[in-house]
Amino acid sequence: MNKKYYDANKELWDEFARLHYEIESEDYSVKSFLKGQTTLKSYELKELGDVKGKSLLHLQCHFGLDTLSWAREGAIVTGIDISSEGIRLAKLLAKQTMLEANFIESNLYDLPNVLSEKFDIVYTSIGVLCWLNDLKEWGNIIAYYLKPCGFFYMAESHPFSMIFNNETKDIKDLQVYYNYFHDPKPMEFIADGSYALDNKIEPKKEYEWAHSMSDIINSLIDAGLKIEYLNEYPFTVWKQFPFAERGSDGFFHLKNQKAEIPLLFTIKAVK
Repeated sequence: MNKKYYDANKELWDEFARLHYEIESEDYSVKSFLKGQTTLKSYELKELGDVKGKSLLHLQCHFGLDTLSWAREGAIVTGIDISSEGIRLAKLLAKQTMLEANFIESNLYDLPNVLSEKFDIVYTSIGVLCWLNDLKEWGNIIAYYLKPCGFFYMAESHPFSMIFNNETKDIKDLQVYYNYFHDPKPMEFIADGSYALDNKIEPKKEYEWAHSMSDIINSLIDAGLKIEYLNEYPFTVWKQFPFAERGSDGFFHLKNQKAEIPLLFTIKAVK
């Protein structure tokens, strides 16, 4: 990845890690986690099944809430992230909760230089793919870290839902705004706050890439993995659009729509 893009995104995620750890929100509640609440979603727990005693590598783990939640489920966990602040806070949380976990600061693409262990499960979840410029290499790294018969599991925002202007305040005005297909040149944005908080931050540049569903699936197939399932859901875990509302199930749904669109997908691929 171009150093300019990497450095800008790392600086942003260092800031996000501090904010999300220090300020309570519906998305990141450290207090609730320390009291024993899991951050894992119902569909993840159902689809992954029993992880007791299994080794699990969490790619792009932020500051470790999901990683440590899997540790509470009995997995032997390792989390990696580009953010030095994220990894520092993840290690602090592991100490506070007395949970066994290994956390490594690394660019995903450089991980083979610092980690050689193989895993039963490779896992990643929500808002991760847009920060990666090369999905083919992503697929190869996933395959590299899986033991024979191990599996990869991912939950992620559906790429179709990412083409719309997410600042539109009324579903009637929803319009196609971003490319669905990948462009090697990233989209440049100015971030003046976190997706999870109302608090403002000093504006920072960020760089993101679009990836189609075929990009995602073919990257895994090309790496030698067998797709076991692909599930699509009409809800998501974050307020993706201003007119989205949290339902009684705890997930965000589009309100007052005439038809549903996929907002989230999960995929499992086996080595």
